[in-house]
Amino acid sequence: MNFTQIALEAFRAMGMNKLRTSLTMLGIIIGVGAVVMMLAIGESVRTDINQRIASMGSNLFIIFPGSQTSSGGVRVGRGGMQNLTEGDAQALQRLENVDYVAPVIQRGFQVQSGFSNWNTMVYGVTPEFFSIKAWDTSSGSLFGEMEIRSISRVAVIGQSVATNLFGDFDPVGQTIRIQNRPFEVIGVLADKGSDLGGSDQDDSIYIPMSTARQQVIRQWFPGSVNYIMVQAQSARTMADVKYDLTQTMRVRHRIREDQEDDFTVRDLSAIAEAAAGIATGLTLLLGAIGSISLLVGGIGIMNIMLVSVTERTREIGIRMALGARRSDVLFQFLTEAIVICVCGGAAGVALAYLGTVAISKFSPLQVGMSAFGIVLAFGFSAAIGIFFGFYPAKRASSLKPVDALRYE
Repeated sequence: MNFTQIALEAFRAMGMNKLRTSLTMLGIIIGVGAVVMMLAIGESVRTDINQRIASMGSNLFIIFPGSQTSSGGVRVGRGGMQNLTEGDAQALQRLENVDYVAPVIQRGFQVQSGFSNWNTMVYGVTPEFFSIKAWDTSSGSLFGEMEIRSISRVAVIGQSVATNLFGDFDPVGQTIRIQNRPFEVIGVLADKGSDLGGSDQDDSIYIPMSTARQQVIRQWFPGSVNYIMVQAQSARTMADVKYDLTQTMRVRHRIREDQEDDFTVRDLSAIAEAAAGIATGLTLLLGAIGSISLLVGGIGIMNIMLVSVTERTREIGIRMALGARRSDVLFQFLTEAIVICVCGGAAGVALAYLGTVAISKFSPLQVGMSAFGIVLAFGFSAAIGIFFGFYPAKRASSLKPVDALRYE
């Protein structure tokens, strides 16, 4: 018998017991569907985390004022004091292996535009801030050094602010009011989504640092900033940059050797690596959970195939008496197991597709099936058919024709 005849015979045998075949395939359908959907969810989570990490900047340190140290007998937490200045930022910019340094001041305001208003965070930044973040605009442009020097009332806004203040209209060229001062919108940032902390990066307004300091955000101490961002030239120089910036800050803040830092340095690259590792582990875990379902389905196939061998013992004896070889019988039953698994795999992929569509529609996570996941699922299903179908097929081919013909 050639392969086509064997495959047709396998489909005929499956059709003779439609209910049992359907129940047997159900385990594979659920298993393959679970594997494909779990891998799709894990990959989507990892992609989402990577996008959020990329939007935060690469090779990045953030210096916050204060630390978990004692100050006059009082524990001061990170951000609990204002002791970072633009002078600190200028000193850090002179360090080796440093690309950009960006001081930031911030405060929340109720912003108006025409008859609309929106409560959002306003940031005073320098052009280096956008270089560190690698952010670009979806419309309009960013501000530069000229706007900083001229203390211009210009603003770059996020997508959420644009939507809430202007709806479907293009905000570029329009006016918003911050602290009752008019600012011209010169750009709208491309959509960034949430950061790793869950904060909406699109719900923000960025104005020149000089304008913010003199006209909008009044700091308690002249020249103080909320935090400083420092970008190293490469991942290889991260350790050296961290050491140099720590020593520079200690010298500028006149911290003795026996004293602890009055600032906190956060290494975002380490956080990014940890988040990426968690995402990879989640993908593997979800895939393993789905594989367990597939394994259970394979065991079900082996049980059903053993029952089928018992029921068709006389048929096996007749075939062998008519000249069928043991290899023909082995291949026949093995093909039936593989056909069941592959058909169940196809149905499982369809089920997984419906699941990913439902998740994407009713949750913020956009889940898409990958070609790798589909190929892997089909490969698994075929392997399950071969592995769990081999023993029943081997048992069928090992029957002696005389004993098989006598079986009742």
